[in-house]
Amino acid sequence: MDKLLEKRKLMIEVVKNYGVKNKNVLQAMLKVHRHLFVPKEFQDQAYEDYPLHIGHNQTISQPYTIAFMLESLELKKDDKVLEIGTGSGYSAALIAYITKTKVYTSEIISSLALKAEENLKRAKIKNVEVIYADGTLGLKKYSPYDKILVNAACPDFPEPLTEQLKNNGIIVAPIGGLFSQEMVKAKKIGKRLERKNLGSFIFVPLVGEFGWK
Repeated sequence: MDKLLEKRKLMIEVVKNYGVKNKNVLQAMLKVHRHLFVPKEFQDQAYEDYPLHIGHNQTISQPYTIAFMLESLELKKDDKVLEIGTGSGYSAALIAYITKTKVYTSEIISSLALKAEENLKRAKIKNVEVIYADGTLGLKKYSPYDKILVNAACPDFPEPLTEQLKNNGIIVAPIGGLFSQEMVKAKKIGKRLERKNLGSFIFVPLVGEFGWK
């Protein structure tokens, strides 16, 4: 068996042991090569269940955290998805594999946005559009979205994101202080959000007009 395939299968077993059951998420993690989304010096650790540094004080989240968030989004194959915080591009690649549609992802650090584009190209993921922008403002041009994922700690759901979410759409984000957050899943019902807390996590801060200054 291919050694990297074996590592991906072991990673998936770890994720399943945490309780992630969504077959589409697990299949995406099997097919998308995570080692293509981490710096060369960390490629031998790409399939371990912990975060890895990708530069600029940013990380690629541990596999379980990403799987948990994607499972919480309840992704369907025709969903239009907005991701805030592209990072390495790995999460966007997984979403693109699951939805089969165009995924929009914004990154506020220009060099990370460029690197993510390179990573996605190397992984042969074609249905992701990386946009260098303040993600807290969303991407109104392509709205409304079925699902929105935020990969950084928010003081609360940024107002522009909730405005750009479809009715009955779902947004998932870590919300709280700078050093500890609750993962929150919210469904938009009319103009309000029905929220559900999913547990404690630690993320880097979301920077931007509606994030941390």
